[in-house]
Amino acid sequence: MSTGSPLQARVTARLSALDEHCLIRRLRTPSGFDLSSNDYLGLARHPRIVQAMTDAAAREGCGSTGSRLLRGHRDLFDEAETAFAAFKGTERALYFSSGYLANLAVLTTFAEAGDVVLSDQLNHASLRDGLRLSAARRIVFNHNDAHALTDHLASAHGDGQTFVVVESLFSMDGDRAPLAEYATICRDQGAMLIVDEAHAVGIYGARGSGLIEELGAGDGVFLSVNSGGKALGVAGAFVAGPAWAIEYLVQRARPFVFSTAPPPAIAAALEAAIDVVADEPERRATVRRRAAALRAALIASGAAIEHDDSPIIPIVLGNADRAMAVAGMLQARGFDVRAIRPPTVAEGTARLRISVNVGLTDALMDEFVATLMAALHAADAWPAVSS
Repeated sequence: MSTGSPLQARVTARLSALDEHCLIRRLRTPSGFDLSSNDYLGLARHPRIVQAMTDAAAREGCGSTGSRLLRGHRDLFDEAETAFAAFKGTERALYFSSGYLANLAVLTTFAEAGDVVLSDQLNHASLRDGLRLSAARRIVFNHNDAHALTDHLASAHGDGQTFVVVESLFSMDGDRAPLAEYATICRDQGAMLIVDEAHAVGIYGARGSGLIEELGAGDGVFLSVNSGGKALGVAGAFVAGPAWAIEYLVQRARPFVFSTAPPPAIAAALEAAIDVVADEPERRATVRRRAAALRAALIASGAAIEHDDSPIIPIVLGNADRAMAVAGMLQARGFDVRAIRPPTVAEGTARLRISVNVGLTDALMDEFVATLMAALHAADAWPAVSS
């Protein structure tokens, strides 16, 4: 291919525009104290989970060699899916190699032409992309607004099925959906509620299975999508729900049917992670306690955030360059905090996304708060504004 093509010129111009607006992304290996990852429970390096994965790789090899419906299936996948369904309190679960694929599978398989899907305006990219690829009519409703949802359901006339799609714990704002209220509304209106529990599974609920459990919404949820790569510390995602729906995904979900199965060792690691969550409940209790303490310290220093125990804490700074400047100062002091910019979040809401994990200490959090406040003043980014 020759250089200087029209395509190259177009791409170069768009990269230059991103750079001009401080929106270029860089691949950076982790360094410093972790205040940005989703490894909330510290399970990514847990000895039991690492050992389970190592032993399974020695037995099964590195790759699955095919899709699950060809030669890629292993008993390890069945075992992990059975364990997760029991953990989640559902009839069945199905494992996908990523949460993105799981959401695409659910939304493109069940939402058909003639159906209507109502989606929270702050749902993340994989949910939005799944809806774009589906043949259903899409309606976006105001964030966490049960009244708006009720109004839309009352007017969303169609010949087919109605679905409601939300996150339980929102990935960029750290706030919770009113799932119990949504479940009641959906039952009353005949809508099917789909909940992405990516950032809640492992942390909330008596078993640690998520906010569906904690908020008592299980009877009103059709399907949940649950990350294996965040609090569970491994990779991929489980879709959990009734047996008939999971069987339909096995038969019809293109991201499942036409994808090479993940390495079998990942399934063994996930089954071990589910056991660790059950056996070590103090991990999730510690995360929630430390998240509440860090939020209280930030509020006392003047940050406009909510009192809560969500481990996702947004410090909204508005401009992308301001967020990058503050993040750079924190990184220089040894705190791995990343700036979140459009299009991940809306224009004018660039932010620091602080993520609390079980390994943080009180002393480290105190030092971080002091460093953050100094960086905000130095970057002329004070006061912080709420989302």
